[in-house]
Amino acid sequence: MKLTDAKVRTLKEPGKHFDGGGLYLDVTKAGGTYWRLKYRHGGKEKLLALGVYPAVGLREARGKATEARKQLQAGHDPAALRKADKERVIVEGRNTLQAIATDWLEHQSDGWEDITKARIRSSLELNIYPTLGSRALASIKPGEVMAAIKVIEARGAGELAARVLQRVKSIYRWAVTHGRIEVNPMLDLMAGEILKPREVTPRLMLPEREIPAYLHKLDQYDGDPTTVHALRLLMLTVTRPGELRGARWAEFDLDAALWIIPAERMKMKTEHRVPLSKQAIKVLRSIQPLSGGGELVFPSPTYRSKPLSENTLNSALARMGYKGIATAHGFRALFSTIANENEWDSDVIERQLAHLERNKVRAAYHRSAYTAERAKLLQWWADHLDTKRKGATIIALGKRKG
Repeated sequence: MKLTDAKVRTLKEPGKHFDGGGLYLDVTKAGGTYWRLKYRHGGKEKLLALGVYPAVGLREARGKATEARKQLQAGHDPAALRKADKERVIVEGRNTLQAIATDWLEHQSDGWEDITKARIRSSLELNIYPTLGSRALASIKPGEVMAAIKVIEARGAGELAARVLQRVKSIYRWAVTHGRIEVNPMLDLMAGEILKPREVTPRLMLPEREIPAYLHKLDQYDGDPTTVHALRLLMLTVTRPGELRGARWAEFDLDAALWIIPAERMKMKTEHRVPLSKQAIKVLRSIQPLSGGGELVFPSPTYRSKPLSENTLNSALARMGYKGIATAHGFRALFSTIANENEWDSDVIERQLAHLERNKVRAAYHRSAYTAERAKLLQWWADHLDTKRKGATIIALGKRKG
């Protein structure tokens, strides 16, 4: 006879009280009441625990039993399925977006400065973890990531939105590579198809007419001498500010007049060779006593084991009166403009700026070409600046285009 709610509430006698179809309530001598389902699978009799009464009532126990019978009809063992589900929950608990992102950050961090690692972690903590961080990586849908990215854009931070999307995609790619998930569902998410086109504000570039005054102010600048030398070398080598700030002495061969920036420190992740002008070598030899014999060429005056901070160079420019007029990154555009106007080969200029060549054949050629031409270009540029410092008329001495 089937059980009823009233009968279940009054059951006191120890033993198995059946409801039908293998479902029964097991009342123990100690007074415990447990729902069980007896079934056969693979020729063996088995038991499936369905919960404790009264937390699980009669109706819920029957529903669970019905679901288990459906699994049996499909050829599955309900107990094995439950075990697999528990294991999956444990695995997913270790493979949440935040857990995997933490491992990804740790794996990548050797190639990043501390400030870069902190900035990336912060962008995820503020924009991704609150809604998606506790979710299993494999369970998150592309639409959910897209929604989180569009929230960032709605704040007016379109550039940050694009960077965060790229970081999330990198986390998924890393997770697939290291066997944390099987497939990458985020491959088709493209910033250009999610975010609205945004107007790119060009880097503020020092006007050419201001070069003599700027060089004079730099000579007279009474701030930290490491910063002064960094600004001088930045202008002479036209590298990116981050590449210069992270420079190590081991990267320089002053006798060969060459600076080799390793791939992991380059924006395009390709080794970049920078010929050094006589003026650049002079700056480097001058800074050697100031760097304290450490690994870094431009250590922070506060923490000698860390490079100059990201804002140091622009702050110095602001103190010299160039706030809203010029940025450290803008020296690259200044160099490009003047070199092109003086008819230097545009390919040589672009290669010196370490701009990515999208044509693969040309890219393979450019990796080894133009070394001599770039050395001539940077020496001309250094001499050009010296002439500007003296206030003389500039003479175009560049290599003419064919």
